[in-house]
Amino acid sequence: MGVKLSDLVAKRELAEAELSGKHVAFDAYNVLYQFVSSIRTPEGYPLSTKDGVVISHLKGLLSRTSHLVSRGIQPIFVFDGEPNELKKGTLDLRRKRKEDALKEWEEALRVGDMERARTKAMQTSRLTDEMVNNALRLLDLMGIPRVIAPADGEAQASYMCAKGDVFAASSQDFDSLLFGTPRLVRNLAVSGKRKIAGKKAYISVQPEIISLEETLDALGITREQLVDIAILVGTDFNPGVKGIGPKKALKLIRKYGNLENACERERIPLLEFDSVRRIFLDPDVTDDYSTEGSGPDMDGVMDFLVGELGFSKNSVEKHIEAMVGASSGRTQV
Repeated sequence: MGVKLSDLVAKRELAEAELSGKHVAFDAYNVLYQFVSSIRTPEGYPLSTKDGVVISHLKGLLSRTSHLVSRGIQPIFVFDGEPNELKKGTLDLRRKRKEDALKEWEEALRVGDMERARTKAMQTSRLTDEMVNNALRLLDLMGIPRVIAPADGEAQASYMCAKGDVFAASSQDFDSLLFGTPRLVRNLAVSGKRKIAGKKAYISVQPEIISLEETLDALGITREQLVDIAILVGTDFNPGVKGIGPKKALKLIRKYGNLENACERERIPLLEFDSVRRIFLDPDVTDDYSTEGSGPDMDGVMDFLVGELGFSKNSVEKHIEAMVGASSGRTQV
């Protein structure tokens, strides 16, 4: 879900060539959800084997990783660890929305509304332990580094960027800025087009880069104040304040300096903000990671995807050969 900061951030379009030779830390769950949501049949079912093993996310992961590596970009996929207790409310809400979407999907199928069925099916997307484990296995076979975060994957990716071990964190959400990433790249793990909701039309999607420093300078605030703004609006760890959006929150924090003063002067009932602040400003992260890959194991990938899961041999070979051809190049942070 992420915090709603789109209207406040300083962003510009980014050519993939600008990232050639650089490491980028991807929010793995964010990426995999995109794949399992979008790679579906016309009726809305995720792609799966004859035995019912979901492979939508693996198809997307293979294709996109090959695309990135062939362009000289070194991806590192960062997976979530244990969720913070304060995220329980958000997770419960997501679960309820998926249940509602499932009922609407089934109804759309019953009446033959395939467009609505596919839209609602996308909203039911979930990642099981088996799906995550298969993604980890594929990354290992492709020689792509991956990290299991102690807690939030975006926090870990942001930490790696702040340390200088990667050039940028990549996620569709803006939470990475709150976690302190100097640079956030969006739209890098998605295709070049996106369907407009409710219409049979697509819009072009271009990668974009957001600078934390430029954003803070443009807004005239500190990172701590940006976190306070996010807490007022609502994050994955707190519901926010009804009626307060990003622009109003920015105005309040600029006027009063911090959340405590804003809540006191405006009589805003907001609880638990100290705990939420700590999540963003002092997150649980690890130094136990590597950003270097090992090159793909062609036979291992073929055995897994083609032999076990029934992928097209020609398609898998094409993607892995593209990675092998690029693996001799060296990357830099």
